[in-house]
Parts: sequence; structure tokens; C-alpha cells
Amino acid sequence: MRVLHTSDWHLGRSFHRVSMLGAQADFIRHLVLTVRERDVDAVVVSGDVYDRAVPPLAAVELFDDALHRLAELGVPTVMISGNHDSARRLGVGAGLIERAGIHLRTAAAACGTPVVLTDTHGDVAFYGLPYLEPALVKDEFAVEKPGHETVLAAAMDRVRADLATREPGTRSVVLAHAFVTGGAPSDSERDISVGGVSSVPAGVFDGVDYVALGHLHGSQTLTERVRYSGSPLPYSFSETDHHKSMWLVDLGADGAIDAERIDCPVPRRLARVRGRLEDLLADPELARHEEAWLEATLTDPVRPAEPMARLCARFPHTLSLVFDPERAPDDPDVSYATRLAGRDDQQIAEDFVAHVRGTGPDEHEQTVLRDAFDALRADEAVREVAR
Repeated sequence: MRVLHTSDWHLGRSFHRVSMLGAQADFIRHLVLTVRERDVDAVVVSGDVYDRAVPPLAAVELFDDALHRLAELGVPTVMISGNHDSARRLGVGAGLIERAGIHLRTAAAACGTPVVLTDTHGDVAFYGLPYLEPALVKDEFAVEKPGHETVLAAAMDRVRADLATREPGTRSVVLAHAFVTGGAPSDSERDISVGGVSSVPAGVFDGVDYVALGHLHGSQTLTERVRYSGSPLPYSFSETDHHKSMWLVDLGADGAIDAERIDCPVPRRLARVRGRLEDLLADPELARHEEAWLEATLTDPVRPAEPMARLCARFPHTLSLVFDPERAPDDPDVSYATRLAGRDDQQIAEDFVAHVRGTGPDEHEQTVLRDAFDALRADEAVREVAR
């Protein structure tokens, strides 16, 4: 069975101030063309279909167009909700849509109920594990200490239990939206840490033939059977070196995997430059970046006048301007933002306690802070679901 694995469309998202709807529509056309030309048997979309719980109308219309195009092909499609989606909203009409061959899996309770497709070698069971927010699904899975690993492990127990009841030789594909240990993140993914832990070991998914992951935006292979497709488009300059693609996976009669990367359309190349403004404007080596979406980091000791306007005169697609003056690390003028770079909320809070009190928080106080951040994030997730 030939499976096309994609994820993280983030319909409705912009890249800095540039709307990506046109590029997203181009991707959908490319997806449909790939399905048709490469004789794809099934499409899987591993979450973050939308960029927000309540997407703009234009994004909903584009999703509707994608569903119609995929249904017209007569090729089954399995989709799950991600941490950016509202599972309940995405799942509205799922029963009716399923009649057209589009299988939406957005409920935690259905993790052990697969979409079963058949080829000449027998059945392939597709299990959809939507993003499982531990605070919201802990009762469903009866876990005492909710965390990403515990809820995913409980969901996979249901998958393996169902698979054990099926005919010997039934092959299996799991769609999951999670941060799996070993994956390389970028700046454009939303933090999903619980208790200071955001990732789960790949071993959680043992026992199935292929795991189609979503959440991380870089295409990557964790094991031969566990892969991220990555987002089809860039959503931060940290993705400048990404090779945006989908996985075309041939699942053999014995469950063997043969995977090929299918390039996605590139709306405009990304580039990052760094240096003093006058040097950036004069350097002939940078001519290759003049048509790219650009992030410029200026190192001038004193902020120059009208830097964005001057950069845009040479690099008309400059979207991001960062100031990182050439100063010694102990210079009192080093910016607050610079001091906080790369630090998560927990670390910032602990540093604040140390600054105010003279000593950092002890183990108990660290736990109190961590629980407070977890509770806040869980509350935000609950409010998003209720919208």
C-alpha cells in the first residue's frame, strides 16, 4: 500500500506579515497532483490542519476545497487534530464526511478504533491518535500522573490491543501528533511541555509498522518506521535550512518500509544575514539573497537610522529585523531580550526568584512553579476547546 504522509498545514497562518494562503493553496494542488500521478492509495495528515482553534474563514474555505479535491480522487484520507486545532470543531460532521472517504479522527476515545483499508495483500489498520493534551484526557485513559508519555502509552496500549484481535498479517499505521525524543524542533512550534517534559520516547510506538508523526516542522527520520513529514511551508526563519517535503511510503506485504521524500513547492527562498548595516548593503556576496524572504541581524554598536527602509532598498523582501549589538557579555547595556533568549518560562521564573531573593528556588519551590505553569497552559487548552 502506498501512503502519502503529510502534516502541519497550519492553514490560515502568516509568515511574519506575509499571508501564506496562496502558498497553502499551491501546496494543496501539489498534494492532489502527487496523489494522482504517483498512484497513492491513502493520504494521512498528522495534525495541525489549522493554525488556530477558531481559524479565519479563508482558511476554512481552503480546507473545504482540499476535502473536495481529495474526495474527488477516490483515495481514502485519514486526518487527526493537532495541538493548534480545536479537536471538537475539526471533528464536526466527521460521520458525514467519512462517506466521502475522508476519515477525521479527533477524539481520544477512538484511538483504538482504526480505519481499515485493504490492498491485494490484506488489511492495513490506520489508527488516529490526535494531540492528547494530558490535562484533558487523563480521565479517559485513567492515568494517575498525566503527562505526554503516560497518555500516549495508554493510547498505544489500546492500539496494540485492537491489533491483536485482527487477522494475522494485518499491517498497521499510527498517526500521532507529539514531540518524540530525538526530533529537532524549530521556533515555530508551540511549546507543549507538561511538568517540564515535552517529549516522549520513540519506543512508545513499538509494535506497529509505520508511525506518521506531526508537530515538529522539519522533515526527519527518527527510525526507519517513525518519521516526521514536517510542515509543507516554512513558518519561522529557524526553518531556513529545512527541506520541505512529504513522505511517500510503500508499505510492503510483510510490513517492510520503503520511503521517498516528495518536495513541496517553494513560494520564496529564506535567508538570514548578519553584520553591520553598511556592510550588508555593500557586500556583493549577498546579491543571491536579494529576492529571498530575509531576516537581518544588525550588529552595529549603535542602532542605525531607518534600518528597515535601507535594507528593503536592496532586499525588498526583508521581513525580520533583529538587533544584536557587538558588546561584551558583561556590558550592562546588553538587552533584556538577549539575556532571556533560549530560556523557557520555568527558567525565567527561577532566575527572577534568584534575582529578588538572592538565592534560587529550592526543589519544592521549583515544583510549585512548574505546577503553576502547567495549570495555566492546561487552562488555556480548556478555554480553546470551549470556544
